Amino acid sequence: MAKFHKLTVKNIRPETDECVSIAFHVPEELKPEFEFTQGQYVTLRTDINGEDIRRSYSICAAPHEGELRVAVKKVPQGKFSTFANEVLAEGDEMQVMTPQGRFFTELKENQQKHYVAFAAGSGITPVMSIMKSVLKVEPQSNFTLFYGNKDAQHIIFKEQIEDLKNVHMQRVRVHHVLSRENPGADLFHGRIDEEKCNSFCNLLLNPQNIDEVFLCGPEPMIKAASNVLEDKGVPTVNIHYELFTSPNQPSAKQHATAKKGAEVKGSVEEGRVKVILDGEETNITVGTDGDNILDAALKAGTDVPFACKGAVCMTCKAKVLKGDVKMDKNYALLDEEVNQGYVLTCQAHPTTDEVVVSFDD
Repeated sequence: MAKFHKLTVKNIRPETDECVSIAFHVPEELKPEFEFTQGQYVTLRTDINGEDIRRSYSICAAPHEGELRVAVKKVPQGKFSTFANEVLAEGDEMQVMTPQGRFFTELKENQQKHYVAFAAGSGITPVMSIMKSVLKVEPQSNFTLFYGNKDAQHIIFKEQIEDLKNVHMQRVRVHHVLSRENPGADLFHGRIDEEKCNSFCNLLLNPQNIDEVFLCGPEPMIKAASNVLEDKGVPTVNIHYELFTSPNQPSAKQHATAKKGAEVKGSVEEGRVKVILDGEETNITVGTDGDNILDAALKAGTDVPFACKGAVCMTCKAKVLKGDVKMDKNYALLDEEVNQGYVLTCQAHPTTDEVVVSFDD
């Protein structure tokens, strides 16, 4: 299970006027716990004006660089992003959760693949980690990036991207798409939508030669790119996406049960839930007041892990050992995991009188 550790801010580097990247010092004894795979994220936790604030950010460094660094883009009324960009200083301490996520594919030295990524804004963060890793680990693979921003001044990691192009001239292609600045070609002016993606496939890409696709950015961009690529014949299993925020539309409710083939009930007025965390058991009651299992456990004083509370990350993932629960939304767990009894406790409600969930499994 992922855990928080107190780390010191080693370096803060401005990437644009609205974005900084933050590197943390990882003590030698914690380095094994903070080993990560390209494309993974960490959850940051701090106290802002007496409020416990947690946010998840993708790691922008590649594993071979020996650095734990994330990028935080300032958003309007964003409590944590404003704090990170305006208040946080080198030498400050912060709670950092060990890396999580599966926005990656396995890299092998002898692989020869064509990777394609569509990113927008801060969606470039995990893509940078993936791109640098591919170029380092797979010398025969190529990478094509379509990166959308408002204008050239808002391009995060602009110099790093150019450096990668210069070092790997035969292996890297980068296409910047700007919505509020005309770069000189209509093809690259506007937002990355279905029309743009169709044009890219017709003029710049051969979908039959694409091996892996990574999509990270706003939901409309992800849907547009995935729809076009699927229509062009790219297998769905090879299209990987990462959401930073919950989609506007709720997903279908899902159930997870401890017994295969068990009858799924609709709801219960009050469920008794046993929460197992670090080997300790806590008994809580989840009633009809709207609380999910996570919120009820937090009110009971347990230090259960969580971050987004929006069904996007998997920080609050737990396994149902007894009984049955339903989830309001799920954008993180695979169907296979749900069938195995895993749930996002921030979305989970008991549908049987007794439920046991474990954060240790």
